[in-house]
Amino acid sequence: MRTLAQAVPAKALSRPKMYLPREHGATAMLLTPIFSVAILARAWHWNELAVLAAAFAAMSAKDPAVLLLRQQFVWKQRSPEASAASQWLLGWSVVLIASMLILFATWPLKAFLAMGAGIVLFGCVAIIVNLKNRQRSTLFQVASAAALTSTSLATCISALGSIAPWCWWFWALIALQGSAGILVVHARLDARIALRKARPANQQFRQAAQAALGLLLCAAVTAIILGHAWIALALVLAFIGYAYELVRQKDSAALQMPLKAVGQQTLMLSTLYAALLIAGLW
Repeated sequence: MRTLAQAVPAKALSRPKMYLPREHGATAMLLTPIFSVAILARAWHWNELAVLAAAFAAMSAKDPAVLLLRQQFVWKQRSPEASAASQWLLGWSVVLIASMLILFATWPLKAFLAMGAGIVLFGCVAIIVNLKNRQRSTLFQVASAAALTSTSLATCISALGSIAPWCWWFWALIALQGSAGILVVHARLDARIALRKARPANQQFRQAAQAALGLLLCAAVTAIILGHAWIALALVLAFIGYAYELVRQKDSAALQMPLKAVGQQTLMLSTLYAALLIAGLW
């Protein structure tokens, strides 16, 4: 039988016992739509803060929840981090429940039930996927982008009482860009692994990223035909940025670039993309 030290990854044993979102790209994908829609709605309601708190708490609670479930169903032994994970999970759960109660009291009931069902469903899927170590599934990554950016819909409900037609378009466009970004980043990770091990890179994410870029280009052409110049510019910019990233992934020197620097560049691209969407939908 494996000991806990063997069963639990070394990183899990050594990382600081603070359960805050560690995936900065995913955090940005969660928060950017909130602030973007708050601007586009041209209205303010205090319960938008509850949307922000609920989104942040739900993301933060994922890691301690997964650790405790792995302890129960995979490792079969107590993790040294179990106590800290339990405390953080309890804390984030309190924040999440309090935020949801505020939204229950201020949202239309149908909107609350629909959004709540979506959150619970994706949360369960995310936990199962993490327990089975299937996080690298292309389908799950795309679904994650759609789920994270759905905070745009929640913010619109808080601000206006319903989902405005323009918000559906914003969600579709921001989710499309988010999906492309996730797939491109995973393609880089595969290329870096292949470079270290001197073997051909797995093409799964690269091919998926190329398909996502094709969708971005098609959407840009459609926006041009319909006369939405700012939206077309946003889509073209995203296409060029991600296409350039896929090209430089073929260069071994470029693959040595620190992931932090790559993440910062991706964040800048995503921020500019959101700003252009705001200009286009204003």
